[in-house]
Amino acid sequence: MSSLRNAVSRRAHKERAQPNSRKKFGLLEKHKDYVERAQVFHKKEQTLQKLREKAAFRNPDEFYFRMIKTRNVDGVHKLESVANKYTPEELMLMKTQDMGYILQKLQSEKKKIEKLTAVLHSLDNQPSNRHVYYAEDREEAKEIQFLSLKSGMVPASDDVSNDIKRKTAASYRELEARRNRASQLEKLYMEMALQKELQKKGRKRKLREDEIVCPTSKAVYKWRAERKR
Repeated sequence: MSSLRNAVSRRAHKERAQPNSRKKFGLLEKHKDYVERAQVFHKKEQTLQKLREKAAFRNPDEFYFRMIKTRNVDGVHKLESVANKYTPEELMLMKTQDMGYILQKLQSEKKKIEKLTAVLHSLDNQPSNRHVYYAEDREEAKEIQFLSLKSGMVPASDDVSNDIKRKTAASYRELEARRNRASQLEKLYMEMALQKELQKKGRKRKLREDEIVCPTSKAVYKWRAERKR
């Protein structure tokens, strides 16, 4: 019986819309909208209740590690500076690891660029299937053209399907994107290498614009020559 009851079509009862007299108040809130709004409200209410309980039962004499890492400024707790959290040796090691990762990605991009360039170069330099005919006059040229069309000989460019043309164009776009990425990685690697060198010990100074042989927009440093023992 249940299957027969479900087979009978029933009228879909819809919620009423906003009356014309209340159009100025916007859309009428439906039941599902009310349920969602109520759930959000109760969730916020429960969160506030838990925070109030936590603040009420908090033990002011209980030790926690942030006590020794903060200082009170005008009644506000502020964290101590973490600028000197790592030693110079640790910072140098992290710089070296980051440079190694960037160099690995740069080499990977260069290999992909070389492989993609070789594939596209082989496609562009494929031997042509055209056969050149020489005619003495226009009549002979027309006859040769008619015979070539009749035998099904078409230019090599027409033999390439639209799908292959689209894939070739996509490969060229990918090649250009990878070249841009490789250029950005190379600039980033050079910048990180400079920052690593600046962290090393030794007297150095920044050159003025009139002292730079090859003008550049980036800063140029010169280290004092030291005698190696």
